[in-house]
Amino acid sequence: LLRMHRLPEGWIAPPATRDLRELVRHRAKLVHLRTSLRQQIHALLAAHGIAIPVSDLFGVAGNQLLDRVPLSAAARTRVISLRSLLDSLDTEIDSFTKLTGKRLRGDPRYQAVQTIPGIGPVLGAVFIAEIGDVTRFPGPAQLASWAGLTPKHHESDTTVRRGRITKQGSVLVRWAAIEAAQCAGKQTRTGQRRDQIGQRRGRNIGVTAAARDLIKLVYYAL
Repeated sequence: LLRMHRLPEGWIAPPATRDLRELVRHRAKLVHLRTSLRQQIHALLAAHGIAIPVSDLFGVAGNQLLDRVPLSAAARTRVISLRSLLDSLDTEIDSFTKLTGKRLRGDPRYQAVQTIPGIGPVLGAVFIAEIGDVTRFPGPAQLASWAGLTPKHHESDTTVRRGRITKQGSVLVRWAAIEAAQCAGKQTRTGQRRDQIGQRRGRNIGVTAAARDLIKLVYYAL
């Protein structure tokens, strides 16, 4: 009985939040599938020794390149199939983006979280759906820990050393925070922290540190 009282209190999301999570998570899975299909096209071109002179293979110039690039009959058939699947996924992703935006229209939390640089409608929906009732966290540090953005601690009798982030907790919230940190402008607080730490310790560490700060801003916005 005593051990039971030491366990952290669980939180069951209300039906509306669970429904929103289904929409947000389904969209995320569709995006993951789209990325996989794009990677297959890149790999196919690389296997045929074809250089890609454009920055976005799936933009206007990239699609024009795919239309005329010399390929074997089998490879051409694969590219046509993959591009057809990509078109379908684009339609579905756009549909779920609009659906989640409609669900959240008028929600003050949705508007508030988008005032943070780097966070738009898509990432804002992820934070709202996955975090739910932010008051279940005592403070921003606990939210950052739940998102797996806090560094591991390695302690001995004489020293305390911080390692890589734990990567425990919500994968989607951690992804959204990192995406937002990468998108934040150079003149924003998040962007400046990302770039300053990145110059000293590497881009990835800078982005992670900025994401940890950003998730704390999300806490206060919510």
